[in-house]
Amino acid sequence: MSPSRALVVLACAAALSCGRGDTVQRPYDNNDLQLVTSYTAKDFCSCLFVMQMSEEYCRRWTAASPAVATVTVDYKERSVQTAAALLWGEKSRFVSERDGCVLE
Repeated sequence: MSPSRALVVLACAAALSCGRGDTVQRPYDNNDLQLVTSYTAKDFCSCLFVMQMSEEYCRRWTAASPAVATVTVDYKERSVQTAAALLWGEKSRFVSERDGCVLE
């Protein structure tokens, strides 16, 4: 077998071994919780203060499955704070019409 063909076979075998055969949804790990709280805070803030949608609409629009993040809105500060599992959280605030919401 030529070296280039052996390399192709090896690459295919490696790619196939990386796949997961199960269909069970894996649980969130540390990075997932950090991401879900960040994205939820930014998206919820943008939905409320940039798109000017209702809080009820924004809760449905940013819902994750499974629902692990809680959302708290501060209309006075124009900010949104999220939390998950008591260890992860993020805050996003509305800056301006031009810049929208930013993570703090």
